[in-house]
Order: sequence, then C-alpha cells, then structure tokens
Amino acid sequence: DSVAQRKGFKCSLCTKALKKIKVLAGDNPDEAAVAAALQKGCRVLGRAVGKLCRRLVKKYQDQITEGLQNGDKPRAICTAMGICQS
Repeated sequence: DSVAQRKGFKCSLCTKALKKIKVLAGDNPDEAAVAAALQKGCRVLGRAVGKLCRRLVKKYQDQITEGLQNGDKPRAICTAMGICQS
C-alpha cells in the first residue's frame, strides 16, 4: 500500500536527516548550534532530499530544536512530530 510506503520513506528520511543534524549540532547544542546544523544538515543530503529536509525543518524547527537540546534520539523526534509510527 503506497500510503504506508510513503510514510516509511518519510520516516527514514526524517531519521536520516536528524541523525546528520544531531552530529553537526554537537553533544550539548544551544539554539544557534542547532539552527546552523539544520541549515547545513539539509544541504549535505543532496538536492532532492535536501529540499524535503528544508521543508521538514521549516515546519518543525521548534520541535527539532527542543528534541536535540533534550538529547532525544532522531527516531523519537520524528515520532513526536507524527512522521514515524511509534
């Protein structure tokens, strides 16, 4: 079923993007570090995926920032945003 496949793709994309962003942000990121990592993280994913990544970041920036600052795992952040199934 294509809806489930799309959701799975979005979930893996979200998780992959946030893993990259988490590494770029460092271990104890402040808001500026997270913001810089969000910008850079999407850029390194390539053009097509980067575009989806930027859309995701724009829509969920507060949740992503909060999650990263709390030390949440990328998958948990994506689940909290409703992109991944728990």
